[in-house]
Amino acid sequence: MAEPTTRPPVQDWATDFDHFDPEFVADPYPIFDDLRARCPVAHTDRYGGMEVLTTWADVAEAAHDPATFSSRRILVNEVPTSERGFPLPPINNDPPDHTGPRRAMLPFFNPVATKRWEQPIRDICARLLDGLEGRVECDLAVDYAQCVPGEITALMLGVPAEDAPTFRAWMHDLLEVGPTDTEVLRETTHVMVDYMRGLVATRRAGGGRSDGDGPGVGGGPEDLVTFLLGQEVDGVLLDDEELVSMLFLLLIAGIDTTWSAIGSSLLHLAAHPEDRRRLAADPSLIPTATEELLRAYAPVFVARVAAQDTELGGCPVDAGAWVMLAFNAANRDPAVFEDAEVVRIDREQNRHAAFGLGVHRCLGSNLARLEMNVAIEAWLARFPEFSLADPEAVTFSAGQVRGPRRIPARLG
Repeated sequence: MAEPTTRPPVQDWATDFDHFDPEFVADPYPIFDDLRARCPVAHTDRYGGMEVLTTWADVAEAAHDPATFSSRRILVNEVPTSERGFPLPPINNDPPDHTGPRRAMLPFFNPVATKRWEQPIRDICARLLDGLEGRVECDLAVDYAQCVPGEITALMLGVPAEDAPTFRAWMHDLLEVGPTDTEVLRETTHVMVDYMRGLVATRRAGGGRSDGDGPGVGGGPEDLVTFLLGQEVDGVLLDDEELVSMLFLLLIAGIDTTWSAIGSSLLHLAAHPEDRRRLAADPSLIPTATEELLRAYAPVFVARVAAQDTELGGCPVDAGAWVMLAFNAANRDPAVFEDAEVVRIDREQNRHAAFGLGVHRCLGSNLARLEMNVAIEAWLARFPEFSLADPEAVTFSAGQVRGPRRIPARLG
């Protein structure tokens, strides 16, 4: 895996914001709190110019106005916004063009279809937990949280579970290194596209799953590639490039995001024994706790590109500028959430923005919730007692998907 590029440190977050700065990577919440109080729309000249929204009102306004704030580029990097990035339909299509691709993918991720993946998820969690039996220490991120979504994604693609570590390496290079290193960005994109093209070509030629499991035999329902081969947009079957783009999106949207959410949840429980013991004693509370953990530790913040000169929060926004929708900041806005900085695992009123807002709200949210609920439940059933081995050794990813990458823990 490539290493991130070293960048000049931030001097003033209000005028020189950088989400790759080590201080932000380690703990963004005090920075967001400070900005929300004194400069809710932060600015930076980095990346060609970017505005960062920290209040719920501003984030929601931009998310619900795709005509002004385009989704054609959602990952901030050093490539100018005037250039078109690799297409990721439907997430970087603006209305009305996003409707057809989104409608084509939705049936695979609706609640009924998602439920069919529960047993495969449980099987994967059980196998991972079996491998930890007898150990007194482990890494909650590396040994568990990062494994579950990768293996589920491999299963959904109909490829061997052995490909999951490759997916993880791609996500690191694409999301953590690529935004500040265009050579790594382009090379990783090229490799991923070739992989997807090969997968599509194999299925079109009549080749089945390569993981040895057919639908209903450990592999759950029909795999995503086979499903998409039969989907249409405007009455026309998806072509190869559309399929490749959609599968590319699945990797970006479904792996790093979900393992970050699972990892953050386990990190919280390791550091807060009262919450951990409460959930272990009452697993029925896990779905409610999951929503609160999503709110408090939302892993994803996305970008838009200003389609025209405009204004947000009383601040001017130039056409072509990046506009960062910081869902993790919006989710801790005290104007919307009571005791916003407090994690309440029984919080009942919780309309958080962890899965986004507006027309591009995450279409895989049902699957992400299922993976989180099952992974947390299975972990607590097997290891109800665990704690941080070294809080100073916990590390986080950089970029627009934030989650713990190392969580050394003691078991028992």
